[in-house]
Amino acid sequence: MDTDVLIVGAGPTGMTLANELLIAGVSTVLVDKLSQRSDLSKAGGVQSRTLEALDQRGLLEPLLATGDHPVTTGHFAGIPLPLHSNRHRLPWRSVPQVVIEGFFEQHLAAHDRSARRDHELVGLAQDDDGVDATFAGGTTLRSRYLVAADGAHSTVRSLLRAKFPGQPGTLTIIAADVRLSGEPSTSHTWNEDGRWAALFPLGTDSQGRPLRRLVLGGQGPSLPRETPVTEEDIRHGLRAVFGTRVHLLELRYARRITNASRQVEQYRHGRVFLAGDAAHVHLPLGAQGMNTGMQDALNLGWKLGAAVHGWAPQNLLDTYHTERHPAGAAVLRNVRAQSLLMDWAGTRDPDVLAAREIFTAMARLPDVQHHLTDLMSGMANRYPMPGTETHPLVGRPAPDLDLGPTRVHELLRAGHGILLDPADRFAGVAGPWSDRVDRVGQGADAEPMLIRPDGYVCWAGEDDLSPALDRWFGGPR
Repeated sequence: MDTDVLIVGAGPTGMTLANELLIAGVSTVLVDKLSQRSDLSKAGGVQSRTLEALDQRGLLEPLLATGDHPVTTGHFAGIPLPLHSNRHRLPWRSVPQVVIEGFFEQHLAAHDRSARRDHELVGLAQDDDGVDATFAGGTTLRSRYLVAADGAHSTVRSLLRAKFPGQPGTLTIIAADVRLSGEPSTSHTWNEDGRWAALFPLGTDSQGRPLRRLVLGGQGPSLPRETPVTEEDIRHGLRAVFGTRVHLLELRYARRITNASRQVEQYRHGRVFLAGDAAHVHLPLGAQGMNTGMQDALNLGWKLGAAVHGWAPQNLLDTYHTERHPAGAAVLRNVRAQSLLMDWAGTRDPDVLAAREIFTAMARLPDVQHHLTDLMSGMANRYPMPGTETHPLVGRPAPDLDLGPTRVHELLRAGHGILLDPADRFAGVAGPWSDRVDRVGQGADAEPMLIRPDGYVCWAGEDDLSPALDRWFGGPR
């Protein structure tokens, strides 16, 4: 066996998983077919739940120290959600994907977990004990498990012949990183012909000048995704929407994006797992693709660690699919709804415009804004926890409680489960799991709760704790 886990794809999903396995003490090989990391910005922001997960691993402050990453106001279908930045302790931050990748690359390299590049996967076979991967040139690697984090055109998914149902792309839009002059104050703008533009902050360049993510779409020619985007394409789109009010100063990067929407039927295929864009693709609204992929990795990492170390309870690895497939499906649903309300194709259909007008009025209500903010940020997700579903905390991210000398997120940095036991009632019960679960008691001002290594509450209250320990942390030692 060459390694415990082979990760194919060194993007945000693959590198997040590599870090989780590092914390779990599992040997890992991370490979990528590219000779060097991409310098394209791609996704433009990090949502609240992902920020919490980074904080749980002690990585949030170092990441934010890499540059100017402002808090931004969220939106749903281009409808502003001004209460977005006040909804959660860690509000949405403008951190481009290229920054995330560079940060993780340096962090992993400092722990001898650098990606092996120029590794193009060409063959895959698995048996009861492991997975054999073959690369162009004849190199082979054998691992206990393999994770596909190799993007929307996943080679692993193709080799598995995994079903990938959904809707094919029917049109393309342009996404570009730009510097502009005379930019408008609104983030989304439409003209009478259905052409539209969206603008989001991307921080500043090395000279302190503001950068923006510009998205152009609506009526007009929908060119193939592979067609290069020129400066004239950008200028033409700006003129169509803004007239002479906005001008292009610099085009740093641009690509065409399709509206394809697909999700694999199964996230697990024996000892092979699909994560990130290899498992789900959709329009890039709210950076949900990158964030959902990173959340896939956070869910899967500790479970693979448990399996490698031999204490994973039966069916623990299967819960990756049962928890993350519904989460991915929910993202695809909200993206399709946003595309419709935004009139992504620029039809200016009166029925769509009427629905948008009513929805915009509803979105001014605080309860509606809170619901949409939770939906977009990943905080609305609730995992099924059989036997304990009735407690409002169970299945949700653990609150980052202040426990005096420490916070809950800081307790999770060791990658163990956490038992908050303020009245010291469960020391005897939890003792046999002390190698996997750290107990915090002695007057901690909190309700009793058991928290998984990924930060989700899997038990809370006063009921019998043992079944939850067995279900999530295996048998006692």
